[in-house]
Amino acid sequence: MRKNIAALALFLFMVSILAGCGNQTTPTQQADAGYKIGVVTPTLSTSEDEFRAADMMVKKYPDIVKHITLPENFSTEIETGLSQITSLADDPQMKAIIVISGQAGLLPALQKVEETRPDIITMTAPIWDDPVLMAKYVDINLDTDWVKRGEAIARKAESMGAKTVIHYSFPTHLAKEVIAQRKDMMQKTSEQLGMQWVEVATPDPQTGNGTGPMLQFLREDIPRQISKYGTETNIFGTNCPMYDVIIDEALKLKFMVAEQCCPTPTQAYPTVMGLEISDEDAWDFEKINTMIREHAAAAQMTNRLGGWPLPATVFVPQYAVELAKKIIDDPGFDYNNLQNLNQFAKDFSGYNVTFNHFKPAEAGAELENYYVLIMDSILY
Repeated sequence: MRKNIAALALFLFMVSILAGCGNQTTPTQQADAGYKIGVVTPTLSTSEDEFRAADMMVKKYPDIVKHITLPENFSTEIETGLSQITSLADDPQMKAIIVISGQAGLLPALQKVEETRPDIITMTAPIWDDPVLMAKYVDINLDTDWVKRGEAIARKAESMGAKTVIHYSFPTHLAKEVIAQRKDMMQKTSEQLGMQWVEVATPDPQTGNGTGPMLQFLREDIPRQISKYGTETNIFGTNCPMYDVIIDEALKLKFMVAEQCCPTPTQAYPTVMGLEISDEDAWDFEKINTMIREHAAAAQMTNRLGGWPLPATVFVPQYAVELAKKIIDDPGFDYNNLQNLNQFAKDFSGYNVTFNHFKPAEAGAELENYYVLIMDSILY
């Protein structure tokens, strides 16, 4: 079922050498005569991060990357979306197809590509179909290691000096396997490191009156908890809207936030800190991180707030394009070697990234071609 990607890459490599023998060609000229990489994302209004990540790769490799978007209402236009993906394989120069979407139902298109064009490298970055089937029918699957983050967050909090970890969540969230597993991992690691573990249930926004009661509860409960446990406390919440309150209270009460549930400089920090970010700088994460760091210093919160240096929803799609290009261009690159993936991520982004094989509970074993990652967080 799986094709020999190394053999494909070697063939393309030899063709490019023969075609360019005796001539010096630019990378763009090689790309024009070489191959295409198809990238499929939701629309801008549906998922801005993934769309803009792909758009940035088009700008970087205009002669290689072809970006298409799924229908706005994918759930009612599934067949159209699947046809869009498979149509990329009609281009004889297409050598990789990457599908990025927080939706299920996309795997049949990649299966069809596998059947009709086995020479094409198929990748997800990520999609939400069954992982076992994805590993069977897709060459390379990429995603965040959501469970491993439980350990990483606890270790980060301990290194920052935390003595207590407070975990805020609610029943419908904890009913989700990945969130429950992350919590268990965070608790286990916290207790192993000698930190006190505190679990607090908030009003459930999915069964009650939305986020309002949850946020009001946090606004009232966080000061009580900090009064009880002190400022050497790290607070983690499982729901993104929580962080407008958590970070705002952290700036007032001086407790720690090692990472948010979705660790990105654009979650809560700009809003709570009142950062004025121009449209031009909206995707300059180094500049945004500098602005957050300066605001944290002014609030006497240096090294007490953290997160990932850029969103996973931007990093993973861009990494997928770079990886596909690397596999095609470099026949000797062994992407099955986790250390190679880690080093390539650092070479590409400048950040430390750790990949592991995904091991879903239903599989009972690691999926060799399903890779999940943790990015080293930064402190502000």
